[in-house]
Amino acid sequence: MSAAQARQSGNTTYLELSQESGGAHKFYEVTVEGTTVSVRYGRIGVDGQRQTSAFPTVEKANAAAAKKIAEKVRKGYAPAVQGQRVARPVTRRQVTSAPSTARATAPVLWRFRTGASAFGIHVDEDRCWVGNQQGSVYNLSHDGEVLAHYSLPDGVKCLVADDFWIYAGCDDGRVYDLSSKVPFAAYEIAAEVDIFWLDIHAGVLNVSDRNGGLTVIDHEDELQWSRNSSGDNAWMVRADDHAVYHGHSRGVTAYAADGTSQLWHTATNGNVLFGWQEENAVYAGTGRRVVQRLAKSDGRIEASYACDAAVYSCATSPGGRYVFAGDSASSVYCFTADGTRLWKLGTGGGSALSMQYHDERLYIVSTDGSLACIDASEAAINAAQSGTVPVAADIKLAAAMPTYAPLTTAASVATVSAVPAPGSGVVVECTEEGGRVRVHVVSEGYEPSWNVQFPRAIRQPGARYVVDALHSSSGGFYRVRGEIRRLV
Repeated sequence: MSAAQARQSGNTTYLELSQESGGAHKFYEVTVEGTTVSVRYGRIGVDGQRQTSAFPTVEKANAAAAKKIAEKVRKGYAPAVQGQRVARPVTRRQVTSAPSTARATAPVLWRFRTGASAFGIHVDEDRCWVGNQQGSVYNLSHDGEVLAHYSLPDGVKCLVADDFWIYAGCDDGRVYDLSSKVPFAAYEIAAEVDIFWLDIHAGVLNVSDRNGGLTVIDHEDELQWSRNSSGDNAWMVRADDHAVYHGHSRGVTAYAADGTSQLWHTATNGNVLFGWQEENAVYAGTGRRVVQRLAKSDGRIEASYACDAAVYSCATSPGGRYVFAGDSASSVYCFTADGTRLWKLGTGGGSALSMQYHDERLYIVSTDGSLACIDASEAAINAAQSGTVPVAADIKLAAAMPTYAPLTTAASVATVSAVPAPGSGVVVECTEEGGRVRVHVVSEGYEPSWNVQFPRAIRQPGARYVVDALHSSSGGFYRVRGEIRRLV
């Protein structure tokens, strides 16, 4: 098909690329008005991103528009009628949250309210992260000071980490790298996959979905393998060096890390709604009011932790010494490793949809959009048994909070005109290989054959960029740290 054949009535051309195999689900629209060319693009079903360029003459504007259309047609885009194809399937987790029946509240140290129901949470040595269903991700200190705000295009499913890289999986099917100053889309998941949960390990992304599927994607956003488990509604996926643990309506299934075999399957007491892992065990919170500990070696159930309502989230202290759970009735529980319940207390702010333990603190995000920090030290756990808890601090946003939005086009990237001096930046180059644009390091001292995980929105064959730093991954590729600038 030629560019002329792709042109529709008037001055607007609308194209779509929607492959049944799941490779893409996108649109591209070009509008010419005199000497101005406007481009709108994104996933089908949303308004998308916009870019406008001005040209000295009408002829040059038309030529530029024709070139853009021809490029998309060569990549498989075709004329379409906007609205005829359905939008990407997105299932927002349907949850109910009743008031807690506990007489007291958990030992909450501080609470930050994001303004919308929140599933995403990650806590590391330096920061706490929370992502909500409005697409807002906040970065806080361990004392609750709000440090930064990221505005993503769609609701956040979950936050996951791989070493010190932080990723946000969103309802738009993209997984955004939040590790640099400006976030960028590092992975894009096939359109027919209705994402429920994500985990990442050594640059390999594991995706569980509505239909009980498990999709495994490498750092270059290329499919490695996929499997369908026996159940559906797969709200759990956890991965380590040896296996991927997939929790769904019929229990937990473990697959070899390379996808070559199923290692074991264990039917849990109820549909799995959340998962947590330790070195030798995985923990599954279920709809039948229980958390179950499964041995990673063979899937046998080692212990059960009984709650009073459906379990939405769970976590443990190192080695599983204490086990925590959050239920649909806005309560949080603390158990010993053998299943003895120490206490059940109210969260003070809705049901805990996700949680994470770090350094004697339990962090939860809830249906009311709060991120709460709970004292989970042994002394605080014992004090809570007798009803002694602190007064929670209410964290407020700073007046001038920096907000970062994802990179969308090469034009949105700052430029530099000179190669940086040694030690002050790394030069990378985009090259076309086998129909895909790859990124390799040009600067000396790096392995030139390794690819760089790099924003797809700004990849252009022949373009060179300067990044603050690159770090090698155990998967044999480089990740970007710091600012990205185009070299012109």
